[in-house]
Amino acid sequence: MAAGGIWTSLGLMVAIVAAVGLCRSLARRRLHAHPRLCSFLLELLSTFQVCACTNELSLLGNTEPRPHTALTLTYGFTVLHGLTLPGSTCNPCGTLQPLWGGRTSVRAGGLKIGAQFVAAVLARVFMHLIWRLEMAESHLGALTQGCGDPMQTTEVQAFCIELLFSVVFQLTILQVENIKPSYRVHAVALLITMLVFAGGNLTGAIFNPALAFSLHPDCFYDKFFTYSLVYWIAPCLGTILVAFVWKSFLGHQKTLKSEL
Repeated sequence: MAAGGIWTSLGLMVAIVAAVGLCRSLARRRLHAHPRLCSFLLELLSTFQVCACTNELSLLGNTEPRPHTALTLTYGFTVLHGLTLPGSTCNPCGTLQPLWGGRTSVRAGGLKIGAQFVAAVLARVFMHLIWRLEMAESHLGALTQGCGDPMQTTEVQAFCIELLFSVVFQLTILQVENIKPSYRVHAVALLITMLVFAGGNLTGAIFNPALAFSLHPDCFYDKFFTYSLVYWIAPCLGTILVAFVWKSFLGHQKTLKSEL
């Protein structure tokens, strides 16, 4: 791909980040008296940013030199999302974590997950409209790709990979909760980049149900059971497993402290 095409895609993603930042700021100022609606819109806008940018990034996967360019962009934009979207999970699995631990209500968690899937659909529709304009070389033919078939392994192996990556990711999130935010975003971005490098060629290393639906809607339409099992059930199961083990571990630690 020509360098000009990459810069056009980068400019588009930066514009999306700036527009979402402006909308989030307006939502906080105008809707502070309606916390539930404000929370819904903030999560929707945040997930829209992640899904829209990742849709665009997915078109740059074959940019030379491979895979260095794709991995560098993955790391850079993950850091950017972390810095510009504080307080948002942008991932149904990240919402399940406090929900399972009793740190948030079922209603609040359900609203956030609903916002994430609505944002996933809106991001895909928006990017399709942008790709129709063919502003960059990577946009040519993007609308006719159909199901890109991100699974390049067996269904069982794909399920295990997404489950394992979800476990590793959620455990890391819990471990770095108390780290300074400016350091935490880099730790999380480095982990995501490593997981994409390790499993991107097998499943896409998504471990985010909303993002998976935004990236591969045609695949869900063609093979709903398989893709929902691998990209929805597996990450959620991994998250619940981590939440259960983490809660049991903390309970055991508290018991030991009380005995001492």
